[in-house]
This record gives sequence, C-alpha cells and structure tokens, in this order.
Amino acid sequence: MHLHILGICGTFMGSLALLARELGFQVSGSDADVYPPMSTQLEEAGIALHEGYAAANLVPRPDLVIVGNALSRGNLEVEAVLDQGLPYVSGPQWLAEHVLPGRRVIAVAGTHGKTTTASLLAWLLESAGLEPGFLIGGVPRNFGVSARLGAADAPFVVEADEYDTAFFDKRSKFVHYRPEIAILGNLEFDHADIFADLAAIERQFHHLVRTVPGRGRLLVADDEPALDRVLAQGCWTPVERLGGAPSSPWRFVLEREDASRFRVIHQQSEVDEDAVVDWPLTGTHNARNALAALAAAHACGVDLARGCAALARFETPRRRQEVRGEVAGIQVIDDFAHHPTAIATTLEGLRAATTRGRLLAVIEPRSNTMRLGTLSDRLAASVAAADQSFWYQPAGLDWSLEPVLAAIPEPARLVTDIDALVAALVAEARPLDRIVVMSNGGFGGIHEKLLSALEVAHG
Repeated sequence: MHLHILGICGTFMGSLALLARELGFQVSGSDADVYPPMSTQLEEAGIALHEGYAAANLVPRPDLVIVGNALSRGNLEVEAVLDQGLPYVSGPQWLAEHVLPGRRVIAVAGTHGKTTTASLLAWLLESAGLEPGFLIGGVPRNFGVSARLGAADAPFVVEADEYDTAFFDKRSKFVHYRPEIAILGNLEFDHADIFADLAAIERQFHHLVRTVPGRGRLLVADDEPALDRVLAQGCWTPVERLGGAPSSPWRFVLEREDASRFRVIHQQSEVDEDAVVDWPLTGTHNARNALAALAAAHACGVDLARGCAALARFETPRRRQEVRGEVAGIQVIDDFAHHPTAIATTLEGLRAATTRGRLLAVIEPRSNTMRLGTLSDRLAASVAAADQSFWYQPAGLDWSLEPVLAAIPEPARLVTDIDALVAALVAEARPLDRIVVMSNGGFGGIHEKLLSALEVAHG
C-alpha cells in the first residue's frame, strides 16, 4: 500500500513516515520547508521526498494521503487531493488506527517539555529491557530516530500535542491517542493562532482527560493552576501529583543548584522509596521532566532506583540544549525554546551550570504565537539570566522587536540579517562563553555558519 504524506518533514509527520515504513508501507511525501534532523532521518530511511507542493507529486496515485496539520485549503497539493477524490486522513487518526491498537499507550502532554519528557520515558523503559515503541517530536539521541514500533507487547510512548489535528479536524491531536497513562506536565497559553485564550486550551486538555480509562493513571504536575482547572471539570481516573509540593506523592529535592543532581522521593501508601539522579542535564524544569518520566516508568514496573541510575546515561534529544560544537573554548548550544517560559527556564538552567564565562542568548521569534506578538510583553524578562542577548527579526514578523530590547537592562542587539548576526556573535564571543541559539526552526543554518566563522576567527 502506497502512503503519501503532506508535510512529511514536520517532526510528527516525519516520525509517522518512519513507523509506516517499518510496518511495510510504501511511503513518499512532500514538504516546502526541509531541514535537519527530520530531513536526514527520511533520507536515511530511503523515503522519497518531493520538495514543494504540486499535483504532480501525486503521481503515481497513492492509495492513501496523510495530511499534516500545517496544510490548509488553497495549498496546491491539498486541492489536487480533493479534486481527484483521493482518500485522506490526518496523521493522528492514522496513528490511532494503525499503530496504537492493542498497545499500552503513554501520552506526554504539556505546553513545555514534551519532547524531553517523552525521550526520558522511552529511555527509562528501554533501559529496563521493555523495548518500547515511541513517536517523539524530536530525535532522542539515545535511539537515533524519532519513532519506532518497538516490541508488540511493549508500552508505546507518544508526544501528545495540543495543536489542532488537520484542516478538516480542529480537535487537538492528543484526543486521538486514547492513552492508559497520561502525563500532564504544565499548561499555559500558547498557539495564539488557533486558541482564543487559555480556557480554550484547558477544554482540549479536558477532552484528553476524558479519554483516559478508570484503570489508567493521570500523572499531573503540582503548582499548575490551569491543570487544576482542567481536573475540576471532571476526572474519572486516579491522579498522582508530582513536583516540589510536600503533599505530592512524587517529589524531587535539589542537591545541586543547577539541578544536575537531585533526590527523588516516592511515597505510595506505606511504601517510601528514595533515589538520586546524577545526570548531564541542568535546570529545575528538566528535573520536573525527569520526575514525570520516572513516575510513568514506575507505573510500567520499572524500579525507581534503577530508573534514576539510567538517567546518568541519558542524552538530550536533538535541539534540546544540544551542544553543536566548541571552538577555542566557545561553546555553541542549540535549543528549541520559542515561548517566553521555555526561553527563561532554558537560560536559568544554563546560567546555574555556567560557573565561568558568559551566557549569550540568540533568539528567533519564529513560532505562530511569536509572529502574532501575543506574548511579546514577556520576552524582555525571559532573557534575564543571559549576560547578553541577540535578537533576529525575520521577514514576516509584523511587529518590531525594538520595544522588547529597550526593556532589557543587559546588553541586547537587534539584527535582521543572519550573516550580520553571525559576524556580531563572532566579534563578541570570547573563550569560556556559551552561545545558546533558540528557535523552533532551522534558523538559516546559523549553527554551522557560526561554528565555521568562529573557527576562522579563533581556530
């Protein structure tokens, strides 16, 4: 059977392509914006890729078209699918019908940290010998791929996104997954292009809660008022809280300020378990991600102490605090942060772990929410942990970043050209500095350009 995937280089759709190929389907796809790591994965899997959208991409005629949620009416290939009467489904529906039936599904939801938490959970299950399947919106470096089927009787970890499903299905993706265990890590306003307010997102999260069976489990972060409001709408599944609150059955206590070492406390009925995580990640947000993953793995039978020990061997997913290279003691770090909260927590974690040298933040406001300027009033505060910040104003951003920079007390610079941005960074950087580049896109290949320019200047 020939599947053709529209938007195949998106993190979800590309992962879907890998699963379909593993199931034995013939897979092709098209996309207009191709960049690593997904494009590399597809090439290595031998999946035919058309760059750009056109009716000609539907020759030979596929048996089924899977439509990504980035595609809208008016797209040339979408219009051709409709005009030719080709059968089509959304990606989440296809996953629910062809991969998830019969599996113990664990859904990882939340505004931030989904990719890292799902990667942590998959690694914990793998380390325990359970051979999990997974679909993750990034590439976990412990596995080298963003998706796999895993053993037939093993748990399946899915990153559960609240973004809408397709142009013809405006429900959140995660309502399709019917998980037995759901992690609700955090919740705040995002995706201003499709949600009017936070209450609209809370309703979608409650739709997810409604799908979790009574024999299942909800692992819910404490100190999250929006998640409290979600549960207040109705809950029919046992809830376990996790975080730093003394009353939560899953807690962590930092033993290092940068959260690279912390103690995990699990209190379940009369059983007290205590274990320590000593790992390469930093930031309290990552400690919370790890706690959620440990709780879900424990629900699948993974011993807590063994899980904590396995985290010492965890490698961050691609583009999550990923060190891309180092030249003359200047480190270049890539991170997917694109929301003010994510920017702030990423920088705070790196700040705590940076004992020498400066922290230079480079930010591209690229997400749909950022392009609308919805959270622009929070951007200045988001870089408080950085010594300097460099802001790239991409074409198509209809509001000026200048007021944001004016509100930042630390040195800040606005650039509209990537080559000029690279030149400014090279001129400013000195040994022991850490440059963290934050964007949810390819950012014009800035990481490679920056490392090459640093090599010329300092190598």
